[in-house]
Amino acid sequence: MHFLSESLQGYITEHSENEPEYLQALSRETHLKVLQPRMITGHYQGRVLSMLSKLISPFRILEIGTYTGYSALCLAEGLRPGGELHTIDINEELQGIQRKYFDLSGYGKQIKQYVGDALDIIPGLDLQFDLIFIDAEKKEYSRYFEAVLPRTKQGGIILSDNVLWSGKVIEPLDPTDKATRALLDYNDMLKRDPRVETVMLPIRDGLTLSRVRSDR
Repeated sequence: MHFLSESLQGYITEHSENEPEYLQALSRETHLKVLQPRMITGHYQGRVLSMLSKLISPFRILEIGTYTGYSALCLAEGLRPGGELHTIDINEELQGIQRKYFDLSGYGKQIKQYVGDALDIIPGLDLQFDLIFIDAEKKEYSRYFEAVLPRTKQGGIILSDNVLWSGKVIEPLDPTDKATRALLDYNDMLKRDPRVETVMLPIRDGLTLSRVRSDR
């Protein structure tokens, strides 16, 4: 489902900040060499993530779902001096392209890569994060959220991607569609959860911002 016409989407992108050249190169290489290149964050949403990170000015970021590293690099633009970004992906084969562009960007020394199931890795991270970005297995979103919430600082932000799921969240549900069912449950959970205040944005495939309350 396209929420805006292609021409209007193009206008919005053209009137937003340009993406750095290394992100343009990463996007090209992803489309040429990697399966499912539509999974890449892309120019406009990448600039949104960059701006949000700069407004938050995080010292420590956690990303669940690296893919080829585009979103990690956008989020890294807002890191405070000496800050760090921890990013987790299940696919070991993507580590090479990730590291190539992490180092080209100048943020390489601040980005730590992990390979494996995020639900296994997160409990071993004895750290507190200012900003979390969830963009991995949709059926596990609720479990990711519960895993990261204790590691998110008061007032910290949890971003959840693909929450509109190509519009499937408002269509009749196919009983066999576990991903859509999981996202419907997740979106409802965030709305009801008193530990966070949440707003959903119709950016690309849907982006939810949840702020962790200080009185959780």
